[in-house]
Amino acid sequence: MERYIVKRLVQSVFVLLFISIMVFLLGRLTGDPVSLLLTEYSTEEDKVRLTKQLGLDKPLPLQYAIFLGNALKGDLGRSIRGDRSPASELILERVPATMELAGIALIITLIFGIPLGVLSALKKGSFLDMSARVFALLGQAAPVFWIAILAMYVFSVGLNLLPSSGYGKLQHYVLPSFAMGLYQVAAVTRLTRSSMLDALRSEYIKLARIKGLSAKIVIWKHALRNSLIPVLTFLGTIFGRTITGAVIVETVFAWPGIGRLAYQSVMERDFPVVQAVVLFMSAMFMLVNLVVDVLYAYVDPRIRYT
Repeated sequence: MERYIVKRLVQSVFVLLFISIMVFLLGRLTGDPVSLLLTEYSTEEDKVRLTKQLGLDKPLPLQYAIFLGNALKGDLGRSIRGDRSPASELILERVPATMELAGIALIITLIFGIPLGVLSALKKGSFLDMSARVFALLGQAAPVFWIAILAMYVFSVGLNLLPSSGYGKLQHYVLPSFAMGLYQVAAVTRLTRSSMLDALRSEYIKLARIKGLSAKIVIWKHALRNSLIPVLTFLGTIFGRTITGAVIVETVFAWPGIGRLAYQSVMERDFPVVQAVVLFMSAMFMLVNLVVDVLYAYVDPRIRYT
């Protein structure tokens, strides 16, 4: 296991290096940030001075080498907007809001997705099963931004029950977490149902029933435990994807998280912050996947990594 973890960490370094190159080049395709910082009264001398001050006068390979060298020392650069705050500080300020939203969405997924999938498998062919399958299909097919806008229109504009934006109070979490968690609940419901059906058809479940074990023990101790192995992997992937893919939900609900910071930075052509956010999100996604792989081996001792 230790060898596997070290191998994954080394692979992650090369992946992050590749991602840093891609985001460095793609970010500069959006245009020149200097033009956004200058006013109609700025002169050509002002443009030259600002370009030099931001380090944009150097060749691209040299700019990337400087960025990489600073990143290895823990310096992800400074924002070119406002008071030029360090990009790492801007990210750390937004991390709690995104983690809270992702955590609540994951809790919603666990509370509704797994039980609904289990009941759907146990009641195969029933009205409950059909309803759960339709819900799962619609939940995965509907775009996240459409769900967010629809929820805002119904509960904020139409019924005036919940705020459409804001942060800090309990009611502010309801709509964003619902919009973010609906897809996850639908996906986990389908996966749990499929895994549970496979487990119920397996030979060890038939043997447990022949031994005279109660239906409760067979279902909740033997069948559910084994059917949760693929669900555990998927939940880890979903949690990492929720953190890295929160741009849409946070933008719609004006949520002060990393996703909205990424959107604002792209719109303002704030290269250092865009690079720092993408690297942070990529590192988080790979870390979550690594943790899931380790937990996977502990849940199922038959699994061995090399």
